[in-house]
Amino acid sequence: MPVATDPRILVDASSRDDAAVFQTAPDRALVATVDFFTPIVDDAYDFGRIAAANAFSDVYAMGATPLLALNLVGWPRDTVPFDLLGEVLRGGADVATEAGAFVLGGHSIDDPEPKYGMVVIGEVHPDRIVTNAAAQAGDVLVLTKPIGTGLLTTALKRDLLDAAALAPAVAAMTTLNAGAARAMLATGVHAATDVTGFGLLGHLQGMLEQSGTGAELDASAVPLLPHARAMAERGAIPGGTRRNMQSLAGVVSFGAGVGEVDQVLLADAQTSGGLLIAVPADRADALVAALLEERTPAAAVLGRVVAGRPGSIKVS
Repeated sequence: MPVATDPRILVDASSRDDAAVFQTAPDRALVATVDFFTPIVDDAYDFGRIAAANAFSDVYAMGATPLLALNLVGWPRDTVPFDLLGEVLRGGADVATEAGAFVLGGHSIDDPEPKYGMVVIGEVHPDRIVTNAAAQAGDVLVLTKPIGTGLLTTALKRDLLDAAALAPAVAAMTTLNAGAARAMLATGVHAATDVTGFGLLGHLQGMLEQSGTGAELDASAVPLLPHARAMAERGAIPGGTRRNMQSLAGVVSFGAGVGEVDQVLLADAQTSGGLLIAVPADRADALVAALLEERTPAAAVLGRVVAGRPGSIKVS
């Protein structure tokens, strides 16, 4: 990536954060992100909802408020009916409406494989940006959604799971992180990121590396979606999860009681996951209470940030 230098650039790709942040006034900064992917569920409307919620998640992870979105579409015009594309776009529009944002246009191309996502623009006060780079030793780690979506959607593709069994995962993936963002802003936290393709451990490692800290994680405290462990045991492991496990070698150490299935779950590549938040220990109870008030899918205390080699994680 070319390096851009300008005092108005508050967050860029160099910190591996969730979105770019550009200051436009002393009290206002724009937050910009983009995300799209191929279908992970069979229902077109749900695919649109999941992709949109996933795109909006990056804005919420920065503590920002969404303003508008632009659709990104790749569609095989000669083989897949446009009625299905209409359902995808309807799903995205419904999630944008729930977020209080407007879909103002977009771009589409003829593509052999369906793809959908969004550019999302939000705003935040420059003094209230939540980044992934300010976790401090002693902070408590809190997660706002259960994990396992990569395993479950892979199991669906392999006919190991039906749509009814996948429903809890769809519900989690279509839940906006708006409530989690409100809770963390009301409480006052040090750092946050959303858990997506690099899995829980990968996104935690990125936060720790940027913050210059390590972490201790309790595997038994990590909330799981129904059937996720069973699908891991049956080998429904996506390629992204396997790559995550390879990339974490050398920075994550597992205790004797943490088996291979647990390691797979912690590295599972997520879609539209929750916020992973580093909160001062004396505010952790207040954050959990605020998350419960917001009815987030989870409000789980996973471990703590510690002084140590930047990016290192000990899992017990």
